[in-house]
Amino acid sequence: MEEIYLVLIVLLFILAVSDLVVGVSNDAVNFLNSAIGSRVASRRMIMTVASLGIIIGATFSSGIMEVARSGIFNPGQFYFHDVMIIFIAVMITDIILLDLFNTYGMPTSTTVSIVFELLGASFVVAILKIWDNQLPLDQVNVFINSSNALRIVSGIFLSVGIAFTVGIAIQYLSRLLLTFRYHKQSHLLMVVWSSMALTAITYFLFVKGLKGASFVSADILSEVQNNYVMILGISLVAWSIILFLISRFTKFNILRLIVLFGTFALAMAFAGNDLVNFIGVPIAGLEAFKAWTASGQAPTALLMESLNEPVQTDTLLLILAGLIMAVTLWFSKKARTVTETEVNLGRQHAGDERFTANKVSRGIVRGVLGLGNGVKTILPKPFLDKLEKRFEEDREIHKQVTPPAFDLVRASVNLTVASILISAATSLKLPLSTTYVSFMVAMGTSLADRAWGRDSAVYRVSGVLNVILGWFLTALIAFTTAGLFAYLVYNFGLIFVGILFAGAVLLVINSSRLHRRKSKSGREKIQVQLTGKLNELFKKKITENLAVIQKLYSISLRSLVLGNGNGIKTGDQLIKQLLEDNQQVKANLVSYMKTVSDNEGKVFLYLYDQLQNAYQSSKFIYSTSKEHILNLHEPLNDQEIEIIERLLEVMDPFFEHRAQPGSDHKGLKTQILSDLEDLVVRQAGFVKKQPLEKKSNVLLFNLLLESRDLVVAIEQSNKVFSQDDGRLETIA
Repeated sequence: MEEIYLVLIVLLFILAVSDLVVGVSNDAVNFLNSAIGSRVASRRMIMTVASLGIIIGATFSSGIMEVARSGIFNPGQFYFHDVMIIFIAVMITDIILLDLFNTYGMPTSTTVSIVFELLGASFVVAILKIWDNQLPLDQVNVFINSSNALRIVSGIFLSVGIAFTVGIAIQYLSRLLLTFRYHKQSHLLMVVWSSMALTAITYFLFVKGLKGASFVSADILSEVQNNYVMILGISLVAWSIILFLISRFTKFNILRLIVLFGTFALAMAFAGNDLVNFIGVPIAGLEAFKAWTASGQAPTALLMESLNEPVQTDTLLLILAGLIMAVTLWFSKKARTVTETEVNLGRQHAGDERFTANKVSRGIVRGVLGLGNGVKTILPKPFLDKLEKRFEEDREIHKQVTPPAFDLVRASVNLTVASILISAATSLKLPLSTTYVSFMVAMGTSLADRAWGRDSAVYRVSGVLNVILGWFLTALIAFTTAGLFAYLVYNFGLIFVGILFAGAVLLVINSSRLHRRKSKSGREKIQVQLTGKLNELFKKKITENLAVIQKLYSISLRSLVLGNGNGIKTGDQLIKQLLEDNQQVKANLVSYMKTVSDNEGKVFLYLYDQLQNAYQSSKFIYSTSKEHILNLHEPLNDQEIEIIERLLEVMDPFFEHRAQPGSDHKGLKTQILSDLEDLVVRQAGFVKKQPLEKKSNVLLFNLLLESRDLVVAIEQSNKVFSQDDGRLETIA
């Protein structure tokens, strides 16, 4: 019997390592967002600073481990066998849930997931125990630490509003003080502002954060707490002197120091606050196993009152966990995917938007605009004009080939405010959601910085709403899934754990394949950071699009010949791929025009127009073919099938010849257009001989005419690459 539970403990720690990996992949956005978005340093430097913060912060999380032991349920009401069921259900659910969100690049809360998993699993086990012992249902309050759970949950969700509000307020004041031309402000002003930010970070990290450190004695902690005012004053003076000397005698931008130190601070706060989410449950399971083996009682006879007692986690174990998280940070591709979501939602300039607008986001933006216009009518115009001048953006930044997502002022505020809030919660042993705090602070500072302009607001608000909806889904899915797994193991025995574990492994493997496939299939975006000549860039882009168009064209016509929709799913994916490429070109149109010569700009606009035409023709051919099949219209007759097969014979060589943009095939276009015209004449002759009208008559005319438009669009694009001097010529 003991061997079975020993295997479960080993399994818990294996799951803990996996949870550390998927957890860091999700939470890396919390402390990397500002540094990467502002490009404060090289990615290697940013990752190094964050890794050090994680490793050091891991040693500060010992005290908060009690949340996983007795923060959600009353262990004294559960037998050893019961808590092992709860812990196994929680860990398997956590890995599946976090990996799912990572795959789709959506930041979620590891704290919310672990809290609701513990709540769901313990609630279900409590209900089952009540049922087995024929107790009244109101006894569930005896098993669940409802008051503490409510406090934790309310604190987590309250942090959303607090973080957003504080982020708006601090960023607005900071921008009024420093403006977007902060590099032109006086050295003294920059030193005062920066030293206050660094002092705040220092205070919460090295004074408040010491409460959870496993290596700090009670005497040292008491001495530090009793002299916090002196420590705060010394820190402010020390930072002021250091920053003044740096500002006075070097060209180093002191805001970079804040961002790097803030990245370290937030990474440290993340590890100190969130490590419990990954290893708290396995450590609690190990303590329960030790208590059970020492008792000599049956696993269904020993109540787990020992888990109510505080425990100091081994520092070496905490450091090991920190090292695993640091290594994951360097190599996790999913972490980059999640980071991109938050950076794009907070970037200062418009561009390719990941999320689409909806009625709710439009309504919110419309309401805020109305409120803003109302406020403007109350405030005096001279005052408003002065405010506007403080928010005038630095035009030099937008002249850069690849401007950063936001500047160092906003990055500093993001990191300072988030690290203060999270570190304060850690010191109170409250499992505040680092994801919620960092995300909402970033969104608040974006709003205060007017990053959500009229051209991007509806998309950004829609993105924020999608992320927040995902948070609520996290809570619901975590509670339900952990409860379901606990129910299955409770009723079918511990042998069912193996089935759940195998299922989790398969799901993680499948999601990893899906993420790799998505990353591999992601086409190279046409953005201004791409170097090289314009024609080389578009040669590659048109070659990629041409391959997609050829495949889509073939699927459309061959599906009509076969009379089935087997290729529709693939066709939908290809249409989505073309749409994404089209949106990427459109999103960067203006930015690219600003960075190239007039002649290159003309070429860009011309090719953009032809790519639009080719996309529209391909979409129309596919959608009409798909509609004909799905609506179950009369199948094509032999003459119509003959027309389509001939059309494929004409178009396939055309696609093959145009596989290399810029290649010269004289007479090809003329021959293709002549063949298409012959097919139109043949189809017209067939129609005249038919006694009745058919849907397929119009369908074939559409296919032939759009095929002609597609040929013209591709040929006109190709013509650009035949011009040595870049002149644009129209194909008649």
